[in-house]
Amino acid sequence: MHNENPETIPTEEPSTWEITQAEDVFLPSVRVRLGWADIEAAVERGAIVPSEAHALWASWASPGSDQRVTAAELAPPAAQPLPSGVPMAPMPRVAAGPSFSFTNTLYYFGGMLAIGAMTLFMTLGWELFGAWGVFALAMGYMAGALLVARNLMVQRLRTPAGVLATLAVCLVPLAVWALQSGLGFWPEGSHDSYRDYHRFIDWRWLTLELATLAAAVVMLRSFRLPFMVMPVAVTIWYLSMDVAHMLMQKEGFDWAFTRDVSLVFGLATCAIAVWVDLRTRASTHPLNRQDFAFWLYLFGAIMFWAGLSLRDCDSELNKFIYALINVGLVFLGAAIGRRVFTVLGAVGVASYLGYLSYRVFEDSLLFPFALTLLGLSVVALGIWWQRREAQIHARLAGWLPAALKPLAAG
Repeated sequence: MHNENPETIPTEEPSTWEITQAEDVFLPSVRVRLGWADIEAAVERGAIVPSEAHALWASWASPGSDQRVTAAELAPPAAQPLPSGVPMAPMPRVAAGPSFSFTNTLYYFGGMLAIGAMTLFMTLGWELFGAWGVFALAMGYMAGALLVARNLMVQRLRTPAGVLATLAVCLVPLAVWALQSGLGFWPEGSHDSYRDYHRFIDWRWLTLELATLAAAVVMLRSFRLPFMVMPVAVTIWYLSMDVAHMLMQKEGFDWAFTRDVSLVFGLATCAIAVWVDLRTRASTHPLNRQDFAFWLYLFGAIMFWAGLSLRDCDSELNKFIYALINVGLVFLGAAIGRRVFTVLGAVGVASYLGYLSYRVFEDSLLFPFALTLLGLSVVALGIWWQRREAQIHARLAGWLPAALKPLAAG
């Protein structure tokens, strides 16, 4: 139920929660009984997005919460007791659209500024502190970020907590670089400044990337905040390029080899995303049922599709196979509810159809008309797909292997 935030689309008729009156349900005296199954059902109806559902349930059902009650408190006389931990809280109002609020925008904007300052925008001025000075500053920033994140989690502010914990993960490569430089273990070469880490491909960065992945796994076990997976996915992308650079030391740079390594790493990242997705769906703990696979799917799909699309296809057969693979990506994305596959596959199919149009109408006055017709056809296909998306998803989900069917659960 946590693929991606579903978009709520206004309907012609007002929904049940839109026509309720204040005296009906929103009085402070009105109380309701809710279980996790009710929250899942609300997500299925589009009444609330998965990220908010997990945050609300975690805040209601956590030990010490005012909303959490015992079975004895809820069970009426001569009635069967309800499962322990069922919260009793007013039904929240439902947003009419995507819930990416201005507050969350500020959280992520401020967090990305801080992350950028510690990663992409590092200057030579920092190196005036020396390796050990940079190491001390990085560790200090990291400890402070984790402490603040922990405090925010206690206050049930999980979004800013995730941003701060992600900042801590992003500081790991800086700390590792400073430690290696201070101990004299940094390999000799052209790139010995940390500001080059995000600018140049070099096998010397491998220790930074492996340490980042290991530290992220440890931190995720403690904090369980999905945004922390973002630097993990970016690091895997960096790792694919640096591994290719390492393997090409003797032969020199080979673009085709780098492209193929990206494709293989993309497939591996998608496989990891599927494994993570299945584990989170099988979990019964609300904190473990968050969408930890989103960033892995995103970067894995992009790495695979980019590596595939940049391959030289000299024959018409190879181009046709490329189009079929993209059609498969469209159906895969629809089956498991991951739009990144659908979007990339649609772009691939559209590019192939555009190529066919050019070949058929080459040097013809009809080419602009053919391209216009193709574009309008794609728009019409999008309208048809939107109206039947639920049925298409259900039909394609039935074709998935039994082991992957949980991925199709909404």
